[in-house]
Amino acid sequence: MEASKKPIRVLLLDDRYDNLILRAAILRQNGYEAISSASVEEAETHLHEIDIAVLDYHLGAGKFGTEVAQSLRDKRPEVPIIILSATLERKFGGVEDMHLLKGYSSVDDLLAALRSFEAKRRGKPVVVDARAFFYSRIAMAMGDDVVLEVLDRDGNWQFVNEYFARLYDKKVSWFIGKNRFEEFPELGGEWKDIIRTVSDTRETYVDRSFRGLPPLPTKKSQRWNWNILVFPLKLHDNRNGAVLSARVIEKK
Repeated sequence: MEASKKPIRVLLLDDRYDNLILRAAILRQNGYEAISSASVEEAETHLHEIDIAVLDYHLGAGKFGTEVAQSLRDKRPEVPIIILSATLERKFGGVEDMHLLKGYSSVDDLLAALRSFEAKRRGKPVVVDARAFFYSRIAMAMGDDVVLEVLDRDGNWQFVNEYFARLYDKKVSWFIGKNRFEEFPELGGEWKDIIRTVSDTRETYVDRSFRGLPPLPTKKSQRWNWNILVFPLKLHDNRNGAVLSARVIEKK
């Protein structure tokens, strides 16, 4: 079989056998070869033969998946590493390429991460932006009918959800990195101060005056109102930022 046709070999590390069985079955159904390990010691014996590692963070008995991550990074730094954990608060030290949150990151998230890393196996550099995985958990919790913007303290978009992008007839990627107040200067002044204040003071702001979103394109003469909630957030790079969310209501 040609090298390009060989299945991607994924190391799965988890001390719970039911998790290993489930993940291995899902990966095999999607064309991957799963190599399962239930301990740090067992995982260490497979480091020479894998293409990607998916490591559970907390293994019990004082063992952690980051031990394997560091060993793999030292021996084979080209191999991508995904850490699965149950918390966002713990700092992992940067040896992993991506962090997925157990209980919130879906099977689709894991498969998308694996596909994004396959180019590394072919010797091509890959830049992975994990922001969407991080911020989409907030969007999922708030619901599909709420617009969501994640901004740094200066108003630069870090993330918007699909609903917000659709309202403006644009793709989500159009917003990322652009400045909200440069694109919509009519929202400068007071709203600049609100975003900055929420980011710096970590206090929450609620606006019920039906203002604060960029003007919506005319859609068959429909009119829209909204209530806005702005709350603080530590961004993916540990800077202070703010989440601006709003429920859009069509006026009949």
